[in-house]
Amino acid sequence: MVRLTQLLFASATIAVASALPLEHQKRIAQTISASTTQWVAACQKAGGADKCGTVSQNAFQTLLAAGKNCDQQDAADAMVDLAKQLNNDPDMIRLAQIFAQQPRNAPDSLQVPYCQTAPKNRELNGLFHCQFSSSDFTKFSGDQTGNTPLGQSAPNPPGSCPAKTDGPVPDGQQLTDLVQSPGTPDGGSAGNSTAAGGDTGSPAGNATAAGAGSSAGAATGTGADTGASATGSAATSASTGAANGADTGAAGADTTDSSSATASGAANGAGASAIGSAATPTSTGVAAAGNNNAGSGAAAGGNSSTAAGGSGAAADSKPFTLDNGKQAQQLNAKFATLTADSPCQEGEQACVGSSFAQCVGGKFSTTACAGGTQCAALPLVNSAGTSVTCSTADQTAQRIAATGATGGVTGSG
Repeated sequence: MVRLTQLLFASATIAVASALPLEHQKRIAQTISASTTQWVAACQKAGGADKCGTVSQNAFQTLLAAGKNCDQQDAADAMVDLAKQLNNDPDMIRLAQIFAQQPRNAPDSLQVPYCQTAPKNRELNGLFHCQFSSSDFTKFSGDQTGNTPLGQSAPNPPGSCPAKTDGPVPDGQQLTDLVQSPGTPDGGSAGNSTAAGGDTGSPAGNATAAGAGSSAGAATGTGADTGASATGSAATSASTGAANGADTGAAGADTTDSSSATASGAANGAGASAIGSAATPTSTGVAAAGNNNAGSGAAAGGNSSTAAGGSGAAADSKPFTLDNGKQAQQLNAKFATLTADSPCQEGEQACVGSSFAQCVGGKFSTTACAGGTQCAALPLVNSAGTSVTCSTADQTAQRIAATGATGGVTGSG
């Protein structure tokens, strides 16, 4: 009887232990599309039209758990790039600075590592993301290479960021609902000065300059140390933008000069935004940022919504173009069979219904596309590969048809 009691007790102990939650299994998530809602409104007000939705969707997808350490910063750079095209819209820049600090999803409740690369735009210098409040502030996920923000010591208090210096963000909440200012980084300023190369050192939101692509190039900021160097750089980027932009746009997808607006100016002169492949995590190939269709107003990036008119000449000029179209058709045909319960591999990106989907924890996590768009695989224009993104039905069909692939979006006619 005693032995039987001991066995029953041991079995009960094992059962209780196995029922206990495993350490660091809590998933901290959010409604990622809410992170750019205010930015999109500011963008639409500034005249960004359909570019606003494309850049926004690329941006909020970087908050998913499978995103790489610098994807969020790269997306914020793309948001600032577009703001500079739209007369250096201050609200767009301010909200992009806040987006760069929004916590990312954490699949295991550990802290999410920080980017270890400087941003392209100086407006983002010194900014890094907050953590969610229920994170384990003693540990980081990943390979432990991003445990402190670039060039800084560990945030104090843990989980804080320049926009929210009093501590982490409550689980699932958006920084844009909690703060209005992006704050001031410890190492300098994230001020809204848009004269690239001007070393203003002004507090956030305190300096405004004519910026890249401006014909005047004159600094008009209120910061006392906003000086002639900003004026000269802005004027230089204006002429460079006009010349280079009319030619081919930015030189390549990895053009990330953080001290000069020349690359941004080049894109502005052509009416395109040099987003680059790093800012478009859904791209499965490396896209060249220069799209050789200056004046089309299309975003030149691996995951961009390039205007169909600008891609029509691609089929007879690049050997990989037709293959890209066929690969996009195959993916779209596959996506048509998927459901939210379909098996997937960690980090895999797909379309489930009309929504963008990413595999997290062995299951698809979906994000609805903006109104008028739906998820689709698109062929890249300037390199081999495809991208999974939100696009209009007409744009998807035109991009695929422009490659020479027949049979429509799925190849089935």
